[in-house]
Amino acid sequence: SGNYYNQGEVRKKELEQSCFLLGIPASDVTVIDHRDLPDNPAVEWDTQLLATFVLKHIEANNINLVVTFDAGGVSGHANHISLYTAVRYSLLHTSLNASRYRCRVLVLESVSLFRKYISILDIAVSCLLPRDALFILTEEETEQARRAMRCHRSQLLWFRHIYLLFSRYMVINSLRLL
Repeated sequence: SGNYYNQGEVRKKELEQSCFLLGIPASDVTVIDHRDLPDNPAVEWDTQLLATFVLKHIEANNINLVVTFDAGGVSGHANHISLYTAVRYSLLHTSLNASRYRCRVLVLESVSLFRKYISILDIAVSCLLPRDALFILTEEETEQARRAMRCHRSQLLWFRHIYLLFSRYMVINSLRLL
């Protein structure tokens, strides 16, 4: 629930505002508040427990595409890496890959710190490297993404302002099929 600094309720509302700006209705957002899945950048979550929540959401909403972090978690955040591990586990060991779901998984590529902060200049590199999908946002889409990120006021520390200005992820996202 994003309660690392005891701001879980604030962060839930910020998430709903952000999703609204992106055209995602609140009814499609599931916030998990479980004592064994604390919001903590140093805590690795239990793979099977998290996989259970992920599968439940996928099945309940008839989801056919999941986009998640890769094994590097983009920023090295343990919770992000745990999510990747749980989705991977779900794909390999459960019904996620069964014909009735036909759920595909794309993972967002983690890049070096240098590439992460060269913004639009990373297009040349991203186009040359192998990937399964490459998304390059228009100016309008980038501004929409920035507005959605700004909804997360409780998390807008100084380094996230730099992220909003210079991160390639605000403009370019390369993904691989899992």
